[in-house]
Amino acid sequence: MSLATVMSRALVGIQAPQVAVEVHLGPGLPTFAIVGLADTEVREARERVRAALNHAHFEFPSRRITVNLAPADLPKNSSRLDLPIALGILAASGQVDAVRLRDSEFVGELSLTGDLRPVRGALAMAVAARASDCNLVLPEASAAEAVLAQGARVLPARSLLQVCAHLKGEQSLQPLHRSVPQTQAAYPDLAEVRGQTLAKRALEVAAAGEHSVLMLGPPGAGKSMLAARFPGLLPPLDEAQSLEVAAIHSSAGLFVPESWGRRPYRTPHHTASAVALVGGGSVPRPGEISLAHCGVLFLDELPEYPRSVLETLREPLENGWVSISRAARQARFPAAFQLVAAMNPCPCGYLGHANGRCRCTPDIVARYRGRLSGPLADRIDIKLEVPAVEPGDLAGAPRGESSALVRERVMAARALQCARQAGPNARLGVRETERHCAPGPGGTALLRQAVARLSLSARAYQRILRVARTIADLAGEREVAEAHIAEAVQYRRLDASF
Repeated sequence: MSLATVMSRALVGIQAPQVAVEVHLGPGLPTFAIVGLADTEVREARERVRAALNHAHFEFPSRRITVNLAPADLPKNSSRLDLPIALGILAASGQVDAVRLRDSEFVGELSLTGDLRPVRGALAMAVAARASDCNLVLPEASAAEAVLAQGARVLPARSLLQVCAHLKGEQSLQPLHRSVPQTQAAYPDLAEVRGQTLAKRALEVAAAGEHSVLMLGPPGAGKSMLAARFPGLLPPLDEAQSLEVAAIHSSAGLFVPESWGRRPYRTPHHTASAVALVGGGSVPRPGEISLAHCGVLFLDELPEYPRSVLETLREPLENGWVSISRAARQARFPAAFQLVAAMNPCPCGYLGHANGRCRCTPDIVARYRGRLSGPLADRIDIKLEVPAVEPGDLAGAPRGESSALVRERVMAARALQCARQAGPNARLGVRETERHCAPGPGGTALLRQAVARLSLSARAYQRILRVARTIADLAGEREVAEAHIAEAVQYRRLDASF
């Protein structure tokens, strides 16, 4: 037989479309051509495959070899197609049975000795293979990740020889059974933060409704400590969320099985570029906002980020997705993250501090805060001042509540939201906000007064209602009362300073 087809998978974003690797052996001078919109990594497979077959003592055909990667309009990248190309050559030359290839899909990078090396996106490919009801043969080092896709039939292999022995019926590959890591996420405890009662309350509200937060305060006030403890206030991920988060990290080559079920917590440095934050590249990969999907993105020293970088957050904050378009490739990544940001009140950091060290003029302060644009600041639900810790709070044992106690209240509030609207309050649309967050007459009058005095936008009006709904959920109240509106308005008092 001079023609063979081996099924494999490509990786586009977090999707894994099927690729048919067609190998034809024809007459003519010995050549090895790969066609079908293959990039450099795929074309280099010619030398890896040739060396691996020779080292494994297979016969490399001295014929005209043509490898077609279909569909031809789908860009193919990475070295995951090494294994199916090698198997296609062996099947086309009659060295393995082509019939045994039909019920499986193959992915894997070959070393020059024929060993299989791990690949990116194993989990996404396992999910796609499960939908196609096919076995997935892949490197042993990637199997622990792929098997987390419940119901996928994963066959791990260490080398090309082991795969060929399976295809010849000499020694079958044994399927790997799903084993979910049971490690508990060890987040720092909120009780370790001294003082800052109001800030802790605001973080509890933010966690209960999935609201974004901006903390403004002097150095050493505890902003970074509070942010690091915020993931410990969030409910654990469910199965679907865990799979989606793992698939994103897998496509970036960052997933480790021990992180299964944990809320991501990403803290990029303020020198990060727009591509690093949002994602991109010639082959689109997820950025920090997608790696923080279903988790927390903490941006410390927010005004130090380039303004052009911060502006890229506006759309993902609204819709929870980011679309990356290049000349030949497009990808869409989930980005439903919770933004927690921190900044100083002025360049020196001590504006309004009791020590009186600040010498920043109003113009300097205005320019500093102006690095954060009004449209982006308007999309942040909760803005709070984090003052310097009182000397009395620094001495003695911590007196605050633990993260576990706060998390119980957060989970109870989330349960109310799921029963009412099947999602967190921060993700409500305009009609849903009007239906579920409408306050009574007293709350409506207070909100109108606040909008007039603080010159709040229509977006801020909607977000105050959603935050008030979350405060009511934490209190176990069915109706949004005047007190809930009053607390929500307090979290927007800083709007005028941006």
